[in-house]
Amino acid sequence: MNILTYQSVDDLVGLATSQGKTIADIVITQQAMELHMSKDELCQQMADTLQVMEESVKWGLEPNHRSPSGLSGGDARKLLVAINEGETVGGKTLGMALVRALAVTEVNATMGRIVAAPTAGSCGILPAAIITVMEARNIPRDKAIMALFTAGGIGLVIAKQATISGAQGGCQAECGSAAAMAAAAIVEMAHGTPRQAAHACALALKNVLGLVCDPVAGLVEVPCIKRNAMGVANAFVAADLALAGIESAIPADEVIQTMGKIGMQMPSSLKETAEGGLAATPTGKRLAKSLLNL
Repeated sequence: MNILTYQSVDDLVGLATSQGKTIADIVITQQAMELHMSKDELCQQMADTLQVMEESVKWGLEPNHRSPSGLSGGDARKLLVAINEGETVGGKTLGMALVRALAVTEVNATMGRIVAAPTAGSCGILPAAIITVMEARNIPRDKAIMALFTAGGIGLVIAKQATISGAQGGCQAECGSAAAMAAAAIVEMAHGTPRQAAHACALALKNVLGLVCDPVAGLVEVPCIKRNAMGVANAFVAADLALAGIESAIPADEVIQTMGKIGMQMPSSLKETAEGGLAATPTGKRLAKSLLNL
């Protein structure tokens, strides 16, 4: 199998396993060959990406942070306060992942600088996962950078086999893909095997099959921001299951292809048009109308 032509998660796992490497190693080698760049250059670019992710978390936790629409802002900071005061039940690691996912997506809602990972609508999931695991397990920065290559490889396969676009596949293609990418990355950060990373990808994506994209008023705020919190929780669940040796009965590539088929079967009203789902509720319509009248 030519490393330049991997088309599936199974390809990635096969290449990594046969060479005694990680998925990240396979992805960065492929990227270096395809882009005619050195691995050091690629790592520096990814280090810059990680820095942007960290900056967006920090900005999202600033006080009095509201979006122009008024629909969002301040929830990340509110959750952080609740965690610090012992008012939550999910534990510090999961809690901080939720905080960071909310923070990044609240920055996106203010047109701040974020990393689309893989899209702006799902931009909080991967940063929250990587930064939280890095902090919680005292993982070296260079390993976190490599985990982003793992996530990128999974995202590339999803884009090839299905879609990462909410307009094509609904929110399953955005938050679902991001959760699958994050789950695989978490597994590699926790010294899991390539096969475990693939199972984590499958578990995360199949957990949200059929999830629609129904942004109120067409803005990437309601319910998108809170779905990012749900998405990073999904990634942690999938990673923990996979690390424990629990497998997806349906292989990752089949789950990805199924997601693409489900997306094609969805009506357009449930794919980013704000014509169905929560956007079409009485409250959703009222909010949209009030924003149009501003």
